[in-house]
Amino acid sequence: MNTRPAIESSSSPVALSASFNQDASCFTVGLDTGFCIFNSEPCQLRVARDFNAGLGAVEMLGKSNFIALIGGGKNPKFPQNKVVIWDDAKQKVVITLPVFTTVRSVRFSRSHIVVALQNSIRVYHFKTKPDLWHAFETADNPLGLCCLTAKTLAFPGRTPGQVQLVELATGNVSIIPAHGSALRAIDISRDGEVLATASETGTLVRVFATTNCARIAELRRGVDHATIFSLAIAPGGQLLAVTSDKSTLHVFDIPHPTKPPRSETPNGNRRLTSMGSSGGGSPVLGDVDTSQKWGILGRIPLLPRVFSDVYSFASAHFEIGDEPIHGGSTPLNSPDALGSRPPKGIIGWTSDHSLVVIGAGRDGRWEKFVIADGEDGKRYCVRDGWKRYLGVN
Repeated sequence: MNTRPAIESSSSPVALSASFNQDASCFTVGLDTGFCIFNSEPCQLRVARDFNAGLGAVEMLGKSNFIALIGGGKNPKFPQNKVVIWDDAKQKVVITLPVFTTVRSVRFSRSHIVVALQNSIRVYHFKTKPDLWHAFETADNPLGLCCLTAKTLAFPGRTPGQVQLVELATGNVSIIPAHGSALRAIDISRDGEVLATASETGTLVRVFATTNCARIAELRRGVDHATIFSLAIAPGGQLLAVTSDKSTLHVFDIPHPTKPPRSETPNGNRRLTSMGSSGGGSPVLGDVDTSQKWGILGRIPLLPRVFSDVYSFASAHFEIGDEPIHGGSTPLNSPDALGSRPPKGIIGWTSDHSLVVIGAGRDGRWEKFVIADGEDGKRYCVRDGWKRYLGVN
């Protein structure tokens, strides 16, 4: 009998990056051999392109055929100081945008291409021959943090912890002093009216109205330090999800500047008793109503603020895997990043009561969660299924 362990094939793909398009209907995966595009719900392969070389970041424009590519991995397809716009319908590169230093990330819309570098953000008009609209200085931004909507651009300020908000129509810039330490994650609602931020400390998430930069909420993820992986605002702008290296997905209610508070009447969520699962065994339940975590203690004066802070109303476990941890100092699209943690816990809301969490690496996973109403009237975060998407055809 041959009892030797199987040798892992050198041809097995490695996901270097993963990201959602603007409405989270699809997600793109940069591989050490090319890229793939999947439908988010259900998880189905749409497109696979083999370049026989690595892509450290892949960004899809909506549901269009335009895809932004950045070279990465041990054998990059493109130089890492260049953004390439690929037209998948024509199967060719249509725009090449060289910059001075390593590209940390790219975002684009039908009117702009935004390139994040270590200490600056460069904004171009989206044309066959892009012209530079504006360049903004930032604090160190190794993760390439930036968010782009049709009207607004957000990215780190010149001082760690600050956010710059740019009105694209006028070029007006507003500064939000969001945190006392460097930013770790930011997101803007799809209507552009709500901004959420988290810092390297990882204990608090702050929410701002973009119209006047006022802070409208402060949410506590937990007491212990954590590395925030992702935060995302639901399509309606009244729910926020956060993942961290604690392997926990938290879901919060958040206020919206122009909408009434979420009604406590039935909101279209699925009933917990009717929940099934697909590919992942039994549904996974998390903590519930943690916004009332400390009960009566939260109303006692003079106790530390941790007792009165707003906590998530539900949480659930998601899979991180056991790959080495990425510390954030190595760009994800660099060859050195293969020895560190690939991005994990990336959130995409497919509706106001359904979200998908994906992660890169050799064990690239897709996990679906729903916000479900229990028979007790409380809301739960329930895992509805999971897959290893690198094996999906």
